[in-house]
Amino acid sequence: MVERNKTFQIVANGVMILLCAFCILPLWLLVASSITGERELIVNGYSFIPSSIDFSAYKYILVDSVQLLRGYGLSAVVTVIGTFANLTMTTLFAYPLMRKDLPGRKLISFFLFFTMLFNGGLVPSYIMWTQVFHVKNTLWALIVPNLLMGAFNVIMMRTYLTSNIPGEVIDAARIDGAGEFKILLRVVLPMSKSILSTLALLVGLGYWNDWLNGLYYINKDTLYSTQVLLNKMLLDTQFLMSSASQGLNIDASQLPSTGIKMAIAVMGILPILIVYPFLQKYLVKGITIGAVKG
Repeated sequence: MVERNKTFQIVANGVMILLCAFCILPLWLLVASSITGERELIVNGYSFIPSSIDFSAYKYILVDSVQLLRGYGLSAVVTVIGTFANLTMTTLFAYPLMRKDLPGRKLISFFLFFTMLFNGGLVPSYIMWTQVFHVKNTLWALIVPNLLMGAFNVIMMRTYLTSNIPGEVIDAARIDGAGEFKILLRVVLPMSKSILSTLALLVGLGYWNDWLNGLYYINKDTLYSTQVLLNKMLLDTQFLMSSASQGLNIDASQLPSTGIKMAIAVMGILPILIVYPFLQKYLVKGITIGAVKG
């Protein structure tokens, strides 16, 4: 029995090491490629250990460091405001749905689920946001469209609350004279840290990585978020490469076209890598409990 347990432990550790390698090695290859010279990438391809270190891709990105820092700051503001607003609306939607005594509960749940399957499409959405709500070229264009609230998050939150908040606790709070908002703030939310942290991470990732809203609704340089700005740099590089291939006086070998893609990816994920360790302990628990439909 002892030998069997030892064998199982060795195999399990080997599998975990292999899985960790599958997660870490692509990230390391990304970083190594971003500091590899363009000529070396063209000739030798990608390598985990670059033969020479070249920061040309980062120099290209940091030419206008002020605009990049402004983009980082704007992305941080949008992520914080958007995540807080999303969690607030999601909680206010999910909490009544967990209550079995809510009138029309099944009908509201049906309409919520319906939005996961059907939507108006891109053109009607664009017309609505720009001509009805007038969010174009405003900060709200990066916060409201597509990301402010999602049906899937509401379902996760509702399921978590239904599974982990006993009705007796809510009844006891009501007997003690607490109103609905006080029950939500003093009872429900303190018992929902896992799902709130999980949703905060997922929503924050969505806001940080979003570039479509900026592409559709923003054409002012001062409102470019990090992802929009990095995407613009990538498109500019591709344009220069295209111009070089058409015979214009541009040395394509001096443009870090491949390395800049890797550098842009590194610059985009760096803040997430810093924040993730503080929230990852809640992620598995929140998703496991909240993803079971009730």
